[in-house]
Amino acid sequence: MDKRFSSLFSITEDQAIKLLQTPLEQLEDPSDRYAGASHLVYFKSERSIQALIEAIETCDDQLYNRITRRKAIETLGKFKANQALEVICRCLNDDDCYTVENAVWSIGQIGTKDEKILQEITELLNKSDQNYRVIIQNLAKLNYQPATEVIKKFIDSDDLCIASSALSAIAILTKDQSQVDRIVEFLQSDSVNVRRASIQDLMDLNYYPAISEIACCPVSLVFRLRAIRALGENSINKGFKTFADIEPYLDQVIRDHPSDLKLVHEYDQTPNIEFLINELYHTDFGRCYLGSKTLLENYSDVLPEALIKTYNELAHNDYGGHYHVMKLFGWLKYQPAYDLLVESLQNQAPQFQKSRGAAAIALANLGNKDVIPLLKESLKTNIFDLKYACLMALNQLGDFELQDILINESDFLIKAKIK
Repeated sequence: MDKRFSSLFSITEDQAIKLLQTPLEQLEDPSDRYAGASHLVYFKSERSIQALIEAIETCDDQLYNRITRRKAIETLGKFKANQALEVICRCLNDDDCYTVENAVWSIGQIGTKDEKILQEITELLNKSDQNYRVIIQNLAKLNYQPATEVIKKFIDSDDLCIASSALSAIAILTKDQSQVDRIVEFLQSDSVNVRRASIQDLMDLNYYPAISEIACCPVSLVFRLRAIRALGENSINKGFKTFADIEPYLDQVIRDHPSDLKLVHEYDQTPNIEFLINELYHTDFGRCYLGSKTLLENYSDVLPEALIKTYNELAHNDYGGHYHVMKLFGWLKYQPAYDLLVESLQNQAPQFQKSRGAAAIALANLGNKDVIPLLKESLKTNIFDLKYACLMALNQLGDFELQDILINESDFLIKAKIK
């Protein structure tokens, strides 16, 4: 499990269990029980599992106890705690749809072939106000073929996230991929949620022919990279592809230039620079990429000054905007940004990890070979996108002395890239 974020909490396993077992009215902060259930994910033990089970069993209808119950169910799912299956299954009848959603997800993580449980999950598709997408995904994950006919009713849902999951589930359960192209089409949806959902559904299908379309889907590189790594490794392991087939798409995603994407938004007329700078902070990365592309094409002469201004005002503390600003400095080859980029490359704050890879690529674009030792130092990481970006940057700067790194490398794709 990735523990990079555990430093955000300072409590021990004993303290987390104590919070979880303390009655709500005795807590200084009503969210402390929830915090305890959340933090126990870092301590998989029989004590933690038992404490989480007890939290589910002793829950009442008070809001903070309900959300604690949901989190306890989720944490047990992450543990794949088979001994918790019975108590989690009892939550399938809960009046709270979010508790039901977490119960279904956790059962999918733990796994079961119990027909009674699987049928009970299937019946949820006939109930209103449920998270049908999660239910459908987990019925497919559990390979419950008797659910096929019920799931088919959702393939034409107006909610395209649900329709995408239904199309994926049908393909998994029936081995018929004749409608998978519809999921691929969703990669170009106006909705960022639909684009993200379709990427996940193509991953669940292990549909490696979609790698090229995923690579140019305008969502955060986090979603695209996770999919291409999974699909790429699977296709290589099964002999359908080689690393040489996958490498261009990994490079494309790590480079993350808007010109390499199929953008789904457009402007009726060129906006002013202030509007476009604000677009760099949008929660839909499709709009961020359109903003970046338009800035480069229309305002490159005045853009450096605008980027410095927005960095000082907002981007230094906004990890989304920060990422796009770092990339733009590199594409502009703006030499005065060298120190800022080095600072970003070395930034250990968890929320800014994505910017480290962006800074590596940007520094290579600046062409200053003094950064080579810093890039090599940054290779001492388990963060895939940072390591891959540093390799691309070193290659661009003409440094190929990486054999020492190869000796200790365990990641299959990184090893292939070094070779």
